[in-house]
Amino acid sequence: MRLTKKVMALAMASCMAMSLAGCGGGGSAETTAAPAETTTAAAAEAETTAADAAAEAETTAADAAAAVEGKDPSEIKVGISIYQFADNFMTLYREELQKYLVEECGLKAENISIMDGKNDQGEQMNQIRNFITQGYDVMIINLVQASSEPTVTEECNAAGIPVVYINREPEAEREEAWVTEGIKATYVGADARQSGTYQGEEIVELENKGDADGDGVVRYIMVQGDPENVDAQYRTEKSIEALTAAGVEVEELVKMRGDWDQTKGQEITANALSQHGAKIDVVFCNNDAMALGALQAIEAANRKVNEDIYLVGVDALVEVVEHVMNGKMTGTVFNDYFGQAHTAADKALDFVNGKEVDNVYMVDYVKVTPENAAEILELIK
Repeated sequence: MRLTKKVMALAMASCMAMSLAGCGGGGSAETTAAPAETTTAAAAEAETTAADAAAEAETTAADAAAAVEGKDPSEIKVGISIYQFADNFMTLYREELQKYLVEECGLKAENISIMDGKNDQGEQMNQIRNFITQGYDVMIINLVQASSEPTVTEECNAAGIPVVYINREPEAEREEAWVTEGIKATYVGADARQSGTYQGEEIVELENKGDADGDGVVRYIMVQGDPENVDAQYRTEKSIEALTAAGVEVEELVKMRGDWDQTKGQEITANALSQHGAKIDVVFCNNDAMALGALQAIEAANRKVNEDIYLVGVDALVEVVEHVMNGKMTGTVFNDYFGQAHTAADKALDFVNGKEVDNVYMVDYVKVTPENAAEILELIK
């Protein structure tokens, strides 16, 4: 492409030179009678103009070619900060993200820095500032606290570094501000409202609609992630909305913060079972890690999932999908980390290469039930 445009530029310049030379040396008898030195000067000027035009055209062609080709992937430096490496789902996500960047996008592994935020916003801010100091081309950030986005965006924007936020969505008003203020930032994730709705629908689609004891009311406990996180908020809200929308009478017995942690999920569920016993029909968990903890508590209390109690989570961890297949869990929701990781990587490189990037990209969730669990397991294993 570069060679072709250069040839075209030189051809245009030659035509221009010929045209200018013709204007200087032809025409009426009066023009022909012009002094020889005038004709020579005009020719020299035409030659200079043609050379300048050729150089400018060649530069423009080269710039255009470079814009199309983009930056050499092997030279691109990507800084990634994950809120916490200990998170099961984000471990799958970051591993797929790194694999895709190297194997599919052509980046060098040594140019990809992935840091553990250790669930500490101060720690993560230090990582981000180090990325800025070291001149990274783009960042992919899984925020410890979504509320810290304005500070992160401001500092990255001042340094001219685009940001792709993943998994924890900033406020909608902030996403709009990126557009109105011309800030190079985007969010790649999945709509948590959809995941919550799918959890509720998995209960509604049961023959008894989740009413394990048959008393006409579905009593539940809600094991929440981080209440300040929009994913936790939407999953909590929409799962129950799906029940009420189907005409199911519900009663909340317990709602407690589990911080996405398996041990906390076990403790919350164990305490709830101890307090409310057989009254509990359904255990909703905002993620699969907490659902695995809840399952431990349910089994310790001699309750049986899908017989006298129901249990749903979100993420589709391998172990949980296997439990759905063998009847030890009612269902989960596949949080498509493949699609999210690939989209995040693609948009990060689009930023680097000067392409248009929208402010939000959403990847659909998928219900995981006994009917499709084997298919999902094959995908994620």
